[in-house]
Amino acid sequence: MMMLIDGEWTGSCSEETYEVKNPANGRLVDTAPLGSAEDVKRAADSAHEAFKKWSELTARERGKILFRAAQRVREKQHELAVTLTMEQGKPLKEARDEIQGFANILEYYSGISAALEGRAVSLANGRHGIILRRPIGVCGAIIPWNVPAIIMGWKVGPALVTGNTLVLKPATTTPLTNLSLASILNASGLPKGVLNVVTGNGASVGEEIVRNPLIKKLSFTGSIETGRRVLQAASSSMKRVTLELGGSDPMIVCDDADIKKAVEGAVHGRFYNCGQTCTAVKRLYVFESIADEFVRKLRGRVERLKVGNGMEEGVDMGPLNNRAQWEQIKTLVDRVKEKEEGTVIAGGKVPEGETYKNGYFYMPTLVTDVAPDSALLKEEVFGPVLPIITVKGLDEAIELANGSKFGLGSSIWTNDIEKIRVACERLESGVTWVNQHVKLPPEMPFGGVKESGIGRENGLETIDAYCELKSIIT
Repeated sequence: MMMLIDGEWTGSCSEETYEVKNPANGRLVDTAPLGSAEDVKRAADSAHEAFKKWSELTARERGKILFRAAQRVREKQHELAVTLTMEQGKPLKEARDEIQGFANILEYYSGISAALEGRAVSLANGRHGIILRRPIGVCGAIIPWNVPAIIMGWKVGPALVTGNTLVLKPATTTPLTNLSLASILNASGLPKGVLNVVTGNGASVGEEIVRNPLIKKLSFTGSIETGRRVLQAASSSMKRVTLELGGSDPMIVCDDADIKKAVEGAVHGRFYNCGQTCTAVKRLYVFESIADEFVRKLRGRVERLKVGNGMEEGVDMGPLNNRAQWEQIKTLVDRVKEKEEGTVIAGGKVPEGETYKNGYFYMPTLVTDVAPDSALLKEEVFGPVLPIITVKGLDEAIELANGSKFGLGSSIWTNDIEKIRVACERLESGVTWVNQHVKLPPEMPFGGVKESGIGRENGLETIDAYCELKSIIT
């Protein structure tokens, strides 16, 4: 597999490569170039050169290219999903859904492209104003390994439709799907240099994207710790920054909730993608009057989940993506047991058997009686572990839910309109779902409050982040 720079497939300047392995069995999937700062500089120069002609096209013309790419992605959905499952680990059904989601995002930005040119305003005393949107220039994007296709769409769609060019860095463990999607975009009519993909590690490729003076805008998705470093480094050149830095989403189940629906919501919300989703349910608050019934049914449902290689039929949950993530989850649960920070009522171990010996598998885990100072409640747990906390009512649930440095997503499960109103007003999060969790249609802006990030992705709201606004007053 090669990098995409200046519309050409190329290796790294050093000609070094690294291996991409299947997290379910450790087998080699492919190799990718180990890119360097010099490769990023080449890509940024190419994007800078391509910017003038690309930005001179109308937004509608750019949107047509995105639409063609979306159609071709749909035609290759299965092929792309297989690649995604093999490098990331998620079940094939989830991978198909993610590829479809990427196409949906491109279609959305294609659909709104005709409305992006600007607007006129009537002013006092018969004067008029015109607000113009102009692209910023070369943009940078750094994406993680958990949902690499969707997050690529969040960055590529608005950046390109507004007339910017882009240098994108995939995660080291999941570059193959991103490179394949870039190839489809390129073949759908993107001029040379508009979209460049440089593979490699954060210390060289990521650092150069953050610091390169030709790159005027950066969108980063990752951890809080890395996000802080990105923000600090970008500030030296006043680079515009959008940061999506993860979360610890609370799910509140009220006493009038549809228990069957809420149980399914908790299972999907926590164990989808092996729990490796920024907006996954990571803290579950249940009213005490229904807690026993709810926990019993949830435990039964979780214990029926099939764990295995995502390419196998009927698998509900694949492996964690990499060894570091697997070790982090295993160590965390072991500590909970050793320090008696909670009671593990399901999972809490590595599955046994020949199927699992070479993969990063961990059983879906439920923990009750969680200590208030446990890392399960204080940190982002990026894996299949769900702490359950019993509360007396909505006020207590909201207070505990808000007692976190994170503020990405949240959900309320109830049929009471007043409870919905109170929760939506008081929960400190960028997104609040009602009787559902996780789904993020491209029409809706997405991002967090507090330490969960800066700015928004998706929707019309992200467009201005990729534009310079110019006011003309006559």
